Order: sequence, then C-alpha cells, then structure tokens
Amino acid sequence: FFHEFKIHAPFGQHYTPVDHDQMMKYAEAPDGQMLQEGISEAGALCTWIATGTSYASQGCPMLPFFIYYSMFGFQRVGDFIWQGADARARGFLLGATAGRTTLNGEGLQHQDGHSLLMALTNPAVVAWDPSFAFEVSYIIEHGIQLMFGEDKDVIYYISLYNENHSMPAIPKDPKFKEGLIKGLYKLRPAPTGKANTVRLIGSGSIMQQVLGAVKLLEAEHNIACEVWSATNYGELHREALSADRYSRLHPNEKPASCWVQDCLGNYDGVTVATSDNMIAVPRLIERYVGGEYITLGTDGFGRSDTREQLRRFFEVDKESVVVAALSGLARQGKIKPEVVDQAMKKYSIATERYDITAI
Repeated sequence: FFHEFKIHAPFGQHYTPVDHDQMMKYAEAPDGQMLQEGISEAGALCTWIATGTSYASQGCPMLPFFIYYSMFGFQRVGDFIWQGADARARGFLLGATAGRTTLNGEGLQHQDGHSLLMALTNPAVVAWDPSFAFEVSYIIEHGIQLMFGEDKDVIYYISLYNENHSMPAIPKDPKFKEGLIKGLYKLRPAPTGKANTVRLIGSGSIMQQVLGAVKLLEAEHNIACEVWSATNYGELHREALSADRYSRLHPNEKPASCWVQDCLGNYDGVTVATSDNMIAVPRLIERYVGGEYITLGTDGFGRSDTREQLRRFFEVDKESVVVAALSGLARQGKIKPEVVDQAMKKYSIATERYDITAI
C-alpha cells in the first residue's frame, strides 16, 4: 500500500528510495494516509486510539489499521489497548509475524504464541486466527459491518503470518461463511472407503501442517480425515459460556446449545486440534468437543531455528499431527499401539524433549 496510499510526510519526499523501480516502492507525500511511526508501539497505538475514536470526538468516522509485530501488541502495550476499549475505539489491530514457529530464527523476543489468550481478557476485542486469504477478507468485511453498519464498539485483532503458501479457492458450500464468522467451519469432509476416520482442526499457518498430515494419514495409514478451520477459538468460547449461563438460569427449558457444540459435540471419534499458539487456545473449546480431543500447541519460549526444526521441537509439524491422531485411535482400541510406535520410529519423533529453558 506504500505507493497507493503513501506514507504521511509533512514536507514530502526529498530522496529517491532504493526500491524506486519496483511496483511496491516506498513513497512519502504530504497527503499520505499511512503513518510510519517506527519502533514505537505506544506512540502508534495512541494514534490508533485517536483515529478509532474520531467518529465520536470529531464527528468524522475513520477506520484505523495498526500493523505491528504481534509480540509487541498485547504483551507490550496491552494497557493502551484496554484504554482504547474504554474510550470505545473501533478499528483493526493486525498482529503480523504471528506464531511461535512461523517467524523462524528470531528466538524468544519475537515469536508470539500467546496474544490470542491475552486478547481474550479484553471484552471489546474479537481475536481472529485465519489460515487463508479469503478468511481474512471476510473477517475484515464483517468487522467493518459491525463497527459502522451496526454501530458496535468492537476491536478486531487478526493474527497475520509471514509464511508463503498457495491459497485455496473459496469453499463451494454457501453455508461456510456463517461458520467462518462464528469461528469454525468444515474445510473438507472425510472421504469414504478408509479403515478409520479422524477429525483435524487447524488455524493460522499451522493449517498447512494439518493439511500435510491429511496426506500422510490417508496415503500411508488408510485413515480418512475430516478437516475444520478454527478462525476464532475465543468467540466459540464466549458463545459457549453464554449458552452455559442461559441453561443454568433456565432449568425448566431445554439446555441452550452453541456453535462449537453443534459442530463438534455429537461425535465419539478422535479430534486433533493444532495451533501455533499455546495449547490453552484450542483447549478453550475442550468441554464442547465429543470423543477424544487432543490439542497440540507451542508452549514455552520461542527459539532461534528453522521453521521445520521449531515445529518438530514444539510437536506441531505434520508428522506430530499424524502421531497424535494415531495415538488417539490406539487409545480408543481402533488400531494397535504398535502402529503408533512404528510411526514414531518412521518419522523420527522422540519421546523425550530437551528444553534448554528448563535449566
């Protein structure tokens, strides 16, 4: 957007940027719409609050998008975000380079796996973890509709990752958008004709590991996979708590249901949910998932290594998803435990994990 909207510079641009011959070249102008405030999240967020409350303070509705390293949002300036909510700010917070393993090589300073949990502590924040471009566009469209179409005081936080991968087409099922906005939808059904079936849930960049596990499970283990995309564990959790409260206070009525229970509750098989965030994130819905529910996540400090090594260490790579699914089937008596042992040996997955931060 640099060239299209330009960075605001009161006196214009008086130099030629090194990327001047590229389509996405750097550009500054007095009427630029982007504010480049450098490494000052506190200052930038104050600008965001001023912009996000201008609909009330100035009678001039504006829609701010603040893009930053996700680690330096709720952890560094969470109090300012709370202040923004208190002032009824509206806008988007975009936590770029999100995930404990997706931003490879930058160690514990930058690798964020807990912003989604911190976001849940703020009642005004709706925190998303999309996997695909079409999910991002629908989420932003929905946020704009809430903020200015329905006059709601909400803040949308969206995890954005920096791993390149191909984007699938929009699902053909017209009902998928309802699930996407509620926080969960079926990305693909399980094929028929396999010995067993498991249900896999992915979000963010780790969805690519889940889809990789699908290929291994179906090709090498004759296990069919049903795949779900969890765009928002936090809102699934909040809606479920609301349903619990209604049922508690209306004992003479039929217990209220919720979207996550309607989607995942009536099931006695194995479900594996994998995230590039702490395990506590997918466990927000644990009570409402039927059958064996296994959660994989990235608890602990970030580490400086390649994506492949990081994901193997935190056990969220495709092979670890496969082993988790096989382990669940073994516990249910649907396959022999030896199958799990053989898979762990084949994929070189160790039972012990050395963590230097534990010293």
